[in-house]
Amino acid sequence: MEQINASIGFDKNLWKQDIQGSIAHAEMLAKQKIISEADKNSIHQGLREIEREIQSGQFEFSRALEDIHMNIEARLAERIGEAGKRLHTARSRNDQVATDFRLWIRQNIDELIPMINHLMLTLASRALEYAETAMPGFTHLQSAQPVTFGHHLLAYTEMLNRDRGRLIDARRRLNENPLGAAALAGTSFPIDRQLTSKLLGFDRPMANSLDAVSDRDFALEYLSALSIMSIHLSRMAEEIVIWCSSPFSFIQLSDAYTTGSSIMPQKRNPDAAELVRAKVGRISGALTGLLTVMKGLPLAYVKDMQEDKEQVFAATETIILCLAACSGMIADLKANQDNMAYWAGSGFSTATDLADWLVKELELPFRTAHHVTGKIVSYAETHNLALENVPLQKMQEIEPLINNDIYSVLGVQSSLASRTSEGGTAPKNVRKSAKIWIDKLKDIS
Repeated sequence: MEQINASIGFDKNLWKQDIQGSIAHAEMLAKQKIISEADKNSIHQGLREIEREIQSGQFEFSRALEDIHMNIEARLAERIGEAGKRLHTARSRNDQVATDFRLWIRQNIDELIPMINHLMLTLASRALEYAETAMPGFTHLQSAQPVTFGHHLLAYTEMLNRDRGRLIDARRRLNENPLGAAALAGTSFPIDRQLTSKLLGFDRPMANSLDAVSDRDFALEYLSALSIMSIHLSRMAEEIVIWCSSPFSFIQLSDAYTTGSSIMPQKRNPDAAELVRAKVGRISGALTGLLTVMKGLPLAYVKDMQEDKEQVFAATETIILCLAACSGMIADLKANQDNMAYWAGSGFSTATDLADWLVKELELPFRTAHHVTGKIVSYAETHNLALENVPLQKMQEIEPLINNDIYSVLGVQSSLASRTSEGGTAPKNVRKSAKIWIDKLKDIS
């Protein structure tokens, strides 16, 4: 029973928040004359001494005391006597843990945001560097249209900006104070929940005591935001793996982010990227685990909810590692620009440009232009020619109105330069977008 019941093995991670919440609670109790000023001062002093003990590694956590709350409270009573036993007046471990957990997630969101900003800035900086570097754009992992490498990198900046926004939104919603809900019904003591909310940096007290102790939406929303972000990082890592592979050879990573083979001396394996790709399972698994815990729980607090924290702690540790690894790899990579440019023109990637020219210059309906382009591509494929090498005479046999100007749009660089629509891949668009992101991020990363 002790082994299954105790949570101190993992909820000791909440020690800082537990002390923070207890100091605020004692301050409020004294102001409301529920405890004396002398007792409050003793409690504050004792909690600060316990804080130093934990920081120095001298604190002995006891499984017999079950959780972080009882461990700290018992040690406080040892240090200051009867005053320490007054601290738990007008609160329960139910509202205490809900408060601690919200504070912990809030703190970690505040620490994750700069890491996301740093990765976004790294992507934007490399995007500016490679604003004119042609590469094949893919659909279905088939060569589709030329894009720039900078444009591709900026796509991940946009994804991460949404991830950042989800965490900011989650922080705003979680920033309500459960403390004072007590076990589930509130308390008869004349407490001031507005004061504890102010002392702990919450926007307001939670409005319903049952909801305050039983809600874990904030943890689910946090894990959901981490899961989506981990998917984005996994997609980025997957592309790094593909780009590093010999058939592609679009980029190189240094030895800092690759490993060798035990028997093949020529190998340089992108293990950091592969591990980022794999770790999404830990984070999305944490979300699934907590969803499963919460799905059938009656109000208010039940012991099942002790299973809410390990997944959150592990997912947070994992996403921090993945963000650091991705920032390092993006800063480290070197693009093989000639190889990218060669493959950017493969697979008749400027066929859409040909069709667009037929619409704009010859005023053909798009479906007609699409049909004409298909015939020209078929001829080029049969004769093993790039589109820009198809003789004008052959194109005119398919569509007599085609003239020599067609060749102005069939090259990769011409294609890239023409994609000037908002959000398009034209180098001038990429430079503008990258500079906007760099200006936004350089002072906050």
